[in-house]
Amino acid sequence: MFNRMRGANAYSQVNLETAVQTADPRQLILMLYDGALLALAEATVAIEQKDVPKRAKSISHAIAIIHDGLHASLDMESGGELSQRLAALYDYMVERLTQANATNNAAAVQEVSGLLRTLREAWAEMPRQQAAAAVE
Repeated sequence: MFNRMRGANAYSQVNLETAVQTADPRQLILMLYDGALLALAEATVAIEQKDVPKRAKSISHAIAIIHDGLHASLDMESGGELSQRLAALYDYMVERLTQANATNNAAAVQEVSGLLRTLREAWAEMPRQQAAAAVE
């Protein structure tokens, strides 16, 4: 028998993998921002619902995206001061989210969400050529 949810999840995973494989560097960064923002929205709901396992999973997912995706994509050699400032900001976000997870602090999650939204908007407005050069 066909499990609809499993089929839908498999379809979503294939769509995501296809999007990642065909995206340019600018789109990949936007996808990372979107993923982190989605994880933090889920964490906020989990905090409201007092769902500790879901909160921990969502915040951990956001931390992984910020650290292993956004921070790791910075070109520290040619990115200059901007890359250094972004690295420091990403480190701050990870620290705040770690604290939020330990203390069930929705305000810290919202703070990081606001910072990510601002960065995402700026990145989305950046011309494609500049975005590609910043990642490479």
